[in-house]
Amino acid sequence: MALSHFDDAGQAHMVDVSAKSVTARIAVAEGWVKMAPQTLEKVLEGSAKKGDVLGVARLAGIMAAKRTPELIPLCHPLPITKVSVELEADESLPGVRIAATVKTTGQTGVEMEALTAASVAGLTVYDMLKAVDKAMEIGGVRVLLKDGGKSGRYQAS
Repeated sequence: MALSHFDDAGQAHMVDVSAKSVTARIAVAEGWVKMAPQTLEKVLEGSAKKGDVLGVARLAGIMAAKRTPELIPLCHPLPITKVSVELEADESLPGVRIAATVKTTGQTGVEMEALTAASVAGLTVYDMLKAVDKAMEIGGVRVLLKDGGKSGRYQAS
């Protein structure tokens, strides 16, 4: 399978999507931040020194989705119609689970925007709590769902 971001000479280029149909598209990505139980307790109590960890991380993820073409080379700027970032404390992890959903009506998908939102939300959780837990781990970032366009629906198992 040929990689679409390389031309015949092997040079990186932005894919021409002008011939693609405009369709409704959605992508959902997930990730997590593992932390010490005592750190998660600070999140749940709302006692982190930098403030509302989940609220700030949610906002950071939304902002990141909108700036994806500035961060990831060759991504198309898209008319994003919805971004939601959900963060949920999970004591069994222990840590925070992140789910980012991005929608558009356009000629290319929003997987990169959803992945960027989930990643930046995780980085923000880390940033807001690093003073108390430098051993936190960010991981599990992946696309859970992608729908719309010629390639159809993908859902992770």
